[in-house]
Amino acid sequence: MPTRYSQVYAAWKADPEAFWAEAAKEIDWSKPWDKVFDPDQGVYGRWFAGAECNTCYNAVDRHVEGGRAGQLALIHDSPITGTQRKFTYAELKREVEALAAVLQDNGVQKGDRVLIYMPMVAEAAFAMLACARIGAIHSVVFGGFAARELATRIDDAKPKLIISASCGIEPGRVVAYKPLLDGAIDLAKTKPAKCVILQRPELECELTPGRDVDYAESVSAAKAAGTEVPCVPVAATDPLYVLYTSGTTGQPKGVVRDNGGHMVALKWSMKNQYGVDPGEVFWAASDVGWVVGHSYIVYAPLLHGCTTILFEGKPVGTPDAGTFWRVIEEHKVAALFTAPTAFRAIKGQDPKGEFVRKYDLSNFRTLFLAGERADPETIKWAENQLKVPVIDHWWQTETGSPISNNPIGLGILPVKYGSPAVSMPGYDVQVVSDEGHPVDTGTLGNVVVKLPLPPGCLPTLWNADQRFRDAYLAEFPGYYKTADAGYIDEDGYLFIMARTDDIINVAGHRLSTGGMEEVIAEHPDVAECAVIGTADALKGQVPCGFVVLNAGVDRDTAEIEKEVVALVRERIGPVAAYKLTVAVKRLPKTRSGKILRGTMQKIADGEEWSMPATIDDPAILDEIGAALREKGIGTSQRIEPTAPAH
Repeated sequence: MPTRYSQVYAAWKADPEAFWAEAAKEIDWSKPWDKVFDPDQGVYGRWFAGAECNTCYNAVDRHVEGGRAGQLALIHDSPITGTQRKFTYAELKREVEALAAVLQDNGVQKGDRVLIYMPMVAEAAFAMLACARIGAIHSVVFGGFAARELATRIDDAKPKLIISASCGIEPGRVVAYKPLLDGAIDLAKTKPAKCVILQRPELECELTPGRDVDYAESVSAAKAAGTEVPCVPVAATDPLYVLYTSGTTGQPKGVVRDNGGHMVALKWSMKNQYGVDPGEVFWAASDVGWVVGHSYIVYAPLLHGCTTILFEGKPVGTPDAGTFWRVIEEHKVAALFTAPTAFRAIKGQDPKGEFVRKYDLSNFRTLFLAGERADPETIKWAENQLKVPVIDHWWQTETGSPISNNPIGLGILPVKYGSPAVSMPGYDVQVVSDEGHPVDTGTLGNVVVKLPLPPGCLPTLWNADQRFRDAYLAEFPGYYKTADAGYIDEDGYLFIMARTDDIINVAGHRLSTGGMEEVIAEHPDVAECAVIGTADALKGQVPCGFVVLNAGVDRDTAEIEKEVVALVRERIGPVAAYKLTVAVKRLPKTRSGKILRGTMQKIADGEEWSMPATIDDPAILDEIGAALREKGIGTSQRIEPTAPAH
């Protein structure tokens, strides 16, 4: 199929307002906009100023009214509990409307904040949509976050009500949420008026009299009463949600997402970027606590009239490395979106792809990877095993949808391994030096986006316009700072090599840890790897590589470590000063799959460090410390963070 990418991108660049006005016809508005883009509103301008709309109406009600009432909207697939639940669009509307009635009965009104602290259950999606229905602003906090981290978000968002559950379930363990929630409320200065608690049969909890409301009882009562809750019109520029992302100061940054531009961008992306049609099954194997879960589990597929999957499981171990293929076969998934780290885990457990061949994947068309750099070896493995296009694409919590992608719906472009392909309409991506000057083609620099940002991107941070300016706009005037480093090649393909914090300076040479990781990943015994810069008295920094070996590798580890060093020195050269490889059982990651390189670096440099709130398994950092000490490196000490001030 010939690609339409160039003409579509050129049409956007020639007239951005006309482009997005045309895309906005896919959304139902209760009041049209006064201006497609108003440069005088907000920090850098606002999209669809003056318009009114409702996100829940567009994601649910209009499909019920338009002929999709009996189509499956949501599938909750939980290999951890061995259960599945399925909801048509009509059933989804009933669940969302009943919960919206419960929220209103407990005093929640348009503009109020509702904090959602939930595991991967269908009710988490109902909660988001119920807030959207009544014009409340939701803030989802990843289920199982520690009490202290939850308290900081309560104090920033000041929610009137919290929706939570009795527990979350991880492989081999049940995580009690209620003690964490109660602890957070005790620590927080802001106290919610009510908490709506979903009791899960795996571990029920005691409800606090006068504050806690039983989810099932209250929703059942609303259904029995036949309570109808119409969708409340909100301004297109009103917030739909606030999603907290880690801040460098320890104070989380509340990324704001508006209603109108968010719907326009996500609806446009489903067909044009992901190549999926209404009625098809789309699966984002992420968590509702992260931006991918907001955008591509809940909102985009439902706005587009697709069937979406909410998966409570892991890529391996629930029960094996074939669980993804089972879901794809069983639910006839057309496209899967997940993190490269998930595929590295699958590849490490099943390097020959034996599980892949046990399942019928004939409905499966495309695999999308994002969240971490997708190293070429992982992409090649997935291509060889799945026989479908494997698309690496790049975006951020702040943007809400892809900045750079290979747009299947417009016609696929040639794949370049290591590149998330080209800029999407809305994004004029450039690479500049630390001083803000354009760099030559192929030269590593700071990746920035020319303002204004397109619809769907954050207009600001929650109650923090100045912090938004300082964090994203001040360093490169006229541009949004992505804090990623990379380069653009002669064909306009973008290569994201690392976060700017992960560019290391070896004796005056700026080197990308991502480039070294690409080389290390080519070693046949390596399942996944991470490179950090460690302090060196002579060179400033020198690289240190960590490798996790494929399942079944029984060669001498020291020999493999030497081979990795030789490979890097051969491919990148002596300038890399790469001399140290450390084999470890596993890498420390956030629960969204990002490798915690910064914490590893502190351990290696002997600096004090604190346990990251988002870490998947805290024990891994002790393993990293022990492996480094065996090499005579790192004597760092963990420090406990202080509690929020009262």
